[in-house]
Amino acid sequence: MRKSHELLLKFRFDPRYSFSQVQVWYVDRGATGDHSCVDGVHIMTLDAYYMEIGTESETKRIPYHRIRKILYAGKVVWER
Repeated sequence: MRKSHELLLKFRFDPRYSFSQVQVWYVDRGATGDHSCVDGVHIMTLDAYYMEIGTESETKRIPYHRIRKILYAGKVVWER
């Protein structure tokens, strides 16, 4: 099974995929239910240890170990 980071890199750089179709669910302490999700268009960077997302008010670094589920085109393709 691929790691979440490897899968996100594939979706971002493989021309067969559209990164805008990606949705990532992750642990977000303090959020409702302690989980949040982000669409691929808001993922700014895929660093070696974290993904960086941009919101209207801030930029957040989300470590890959907090990712719980990745969807592509509405279908679950990876889940912890």
